[in-house]
Amino acid sequence: MDKFRMIFQFLQSNQESFMNGICGIMALASAQMYSAFDFNCPCLPGYNAAYSAGILLVPPLVLFLLGLVMNNNVSMLAEEWKRPPGRRAKDPAVLRYMFCSMAQRALIAPVVWVAVTLLDGKCFLCAFCTAVPVSLLGNGSLVPGLPPPELARLLARVPCPEIYDGDWLLAREVAVRYLRCISQALGWSFVLLTTLLAFVVRSVRPCFTQAAFLKSKYWSHYIDIERKLFDETCTEHAKAFAKVCIQQFFEAMNHDLELGHAHGALAAGPTGSAAPAATEGADEEREKLRGITDQGTMNRLLTSWHECKPPLRLGQEELLVGNGWAGGGPRPSRKEVATYFSKV
Repeated sequence: MDKFRMIFQFLQSNQESFMNGICGIMALASAQMYSAFDFNCPCLPGYNAAYSAGILLVPPLVLFLLGLVMNNNVSMLAEEWKRPPGRRAKDPAVLRYMFCSMAQRALIAPVVWVAVTLLDGKCFLCAFCTAVPVSLLGNGSLVPGLPPPELARLLARVPCPEIYDGDWLLAREVAVRYLRCISQALGWSFVLLTTLLAFVVRSVRPCFTQAAFLKSKYWSHYIDIERKLFDETCTEHAKAFAKVCIQQFFEAMNHDLELGHAHGALAAGPTGSAAPAATEGADEEREKLRGITDQGTMNRLLTSWHECKPPLRLGQEELLVGNGWAGGGPRPSRKEVATYFSKV
């Protein structure tokens, strides 16, 4: 159990590196899934484009959403976006920075899928086989004699060698090479554009807005650390609360048993120093409760934390009243009165 706890703490302390590793694994998994995927073009004029568009767009969308779901900061972003302002204003720049950081990692796997799909060429071949220029690549003299539906039916079967019967009009190998060449050119162009865009976003953008970038980065890290510390404090309080409740339950049961067996307790005599030690442990657990000793008070505290978080201003003591923080400025100075007593 301790080993799992140490691993979990290590992942929490290295969350950014862990998420980068997860995104890399998802990118490799997307490429492996495509290689294992059995692409079956329907070879019908009305379905080729729809099938290819689904293969090209739906899996990247699923991978993008999966990348967002696996990121722990999604719930933090939603909580920060939907929380009431209270005594702490919400900064849209921080929210944009948090979303862009998550989106950049989540887009890695979809980009790999699209790039691999275009470089492979099967999807592009299935989608645009009916747009092959037959007059340039095939027997153009026979095109005017074919009705458009029949020509579309013949060209739609180009991705399917077992049913293609239009070699007299257009050699299948010529059409396949032509479309795959265009697809690979688009694939490498897509890779180049996404690489340049990533370079601009990661390297050039902070140079022009360095101050705003540093502010957004700092407060994004603050929100993340504040949430973790609050969860740790609540966990520590819950453990102490549970220990004190269990101790009180056992003490009450022990008291009832002693009342029922008073003669046995008198005959047993003193039992040593276990009671002072238990009392000392109970006092230590009570100190961890920080004065929150009932369910209603804890619920009000959690509601107050959600509805009215404390202002980001240290060095000024403000009292928590109801569901908000009272006092908007420095506390007034107190007058001290000294009273002297004389001995008679």
